[in-house]
Amino acid sequence: MELSEHIKTATVEKVLLTRPLEPPATGTLCVTGHHLLFSGSDGRGPVQLQLLLRNVDGVEKSVENLLEHSGLRSRSGPTHRACESSGSLIVKCKDLRVLQLDIPGMEECLNIGNSIEALSSLDELTALYPFYYRPSFLSLQDPWGLSSPERDFRDIEALTDSWRLTHVNKDFAACPSYPPALIVPRCVDDETLVKAARFRQGGRFPVLCYYHRSKGTVIMRSSQPLQGANRKRCREDELLLQAVIDGSPMGYIIDTRSAPLAQQARVTGGGFESKANYSPWRRLHRHLDRGKVLQDSLTKLVEACSDQSHGVDRWLGRLEASRWLSHVQNALAAAGLLAECVEREGRSALVHGSEGTDATLLLTTVAQLILDPRCRSLPGFLRLLEREWLQAGHPFRQRCARSAHSHARPRQEAPVFLLLLDCVWQVQRQFPLAMAFGETLLLRLAQEAYASDFGTFLCNSERERCALGVKEKTHCLFRFLLRPSERDKYANPLYQPTDLAIWPSVHPQCLQLWHGLFFQWTRNNRYLEEAEEEIRCLVAQSRKRSCRQSMSQVGGDTSRTPSTVADC
Repeated sequence: MELSEHIKTATVEKVLLTRPLEPPATGTLCVTGHHLLFSGSDGRGPVQLQLLLRNVDGVEKSVENLLEHSGLRSRSGPTHRACESSGSLIVKCKDLRVLQLDIPGMEECLNIGNSIEALSSLDELTALYPFYYRPSFLSLQDPWGLSSPERDFRDIEALTDSWRLTHVNKDFAACPSYPPALIVPRCVDDETLVKAARFRQGGRFPVLCYYHRSKGTVIMRSSQPLQGANRKRCREDELLLQAVIDGSPMGYIIDTRSAPLAQQARVTGGGFESKANYSPWRRLHRHLDRGKVLQDSLTKLVEACSDQSHGVDRWLGRLEASRWLSHVQNALAAAGLLAECVEREGRSALVHGSEGTDATLLLTTVAQLILDPRCRSLPGFLRLLEREWLQAGHPFRQRCARSAHSHARPRQEAPVFLLLLDCVWQVQRQFPLAMAFGETLLLRLAQEAYASDFGTFLCNSERERCALGVKEKTHCLFRFLLRPSERDKYANPLYQPTDLAIWPSVHPQCLQLWHGLFFQWTRNNRYLEEAEEEIRCLVAQSRKRSCRQSMSQVGGDTSRTPSTVADC
């Protein structure tokens, strides 16, 4: 079906737009295949709105004179009544914004609402806007992405010869959610890897995701072993894990399920590594909620943040009932435990839950942020996300199909990536000088994951991206964010690099609700944005003064002038 077939009414005049933080505006509303466009005035000046329809999470319709329009004639006749009819649309967005559109004409209102609903929930990925987005300043010939297993392996190869790059998954036969190239122990051959993949859910056998440069320990990730009720074993899987800690007396397995849930998984064919067959490994259970529990938590939190009618006590009660901050606390605590195993205990670790595509990636990402200063730079953080979420197979298409406002929600939906960004924000808040990027980047990523002009977050895996030609037919968000004109927007002006690990506190008094995200459409948060911009200006002025002082000290020494200017 063509996109235009979903549009029954394309343009409506005299529409009243009500939006957060701004006065109402009157103008023309237009629906296209990918956008909702508004052009008008709010009495102070012109108003332009361009809303990507993929950003719409739900639409509520309210119309007047519905009965008359349906055929119950009045004295004035149906034609006159239809002209007087009107309707309102409440458009709830995935970025938590809520817009109201008052549309003259009941039929026009219903048509616009139906068009928005249909175009915002298209199933065909190639019909989405990233496949049509062609800005003049970007080219499809530009390189895609920042990271690759080959590049990561070159960094490790310079430090040790204990690992190798395998292409056992080059046709995605071993594991459909892994990339074609993977880093594994050098002493384990491809035949062993194939057999180990059959023993892990979804074929996600243990692969390396982080190498500790000074200690030589590693973080691996995988899915659960398919042990089942009969407690099957796989010697190839045991051999693979033994090779990971060769020469070390012990390693840790961080299971993101509780011990009872891991036991229950045996009923459906899953399970965990038994002590008898994996004797060098010590298993630790750190339960992290996922799926519907996590989604319901986000919904309750957003509903509480949207309700301005209750007092402080009721607000705090609803915040606690949502349990969102509990999820943040549990995730940070488990990631801190993982980092301690590697940094302070000097042991290698394997992380998995059941599928290994959600909580597992959350832990490995936050742990690397804690341990590795390279992941705290802007390009380093984006490479970390690309490696641990895109290449590692987080199903963005399923998890981010809907957000907090939707009433029709697929079972696979869950805000795991949003939880990760919240955890990063908590670390950023506790260590304001340690990150080269600021909150603005995290807010941008939260928005792009749910609705984007770029193809970065479109699919569930590398296999899907290859099948759809995403890297050839769409633009890369991460490359765009590193353009000189963009990266300054996301830089932390207070950044001071450190080579030390940073250890965030998980005590309740040290965790805060992310106001920049959950209250971003309120007046209070606007003041925070203005304060942040003022800090940027003060830091920029300070650097200019330092530059002028350096130049004056150089004086007439022309041999030092070029380098001084370059530094400034």
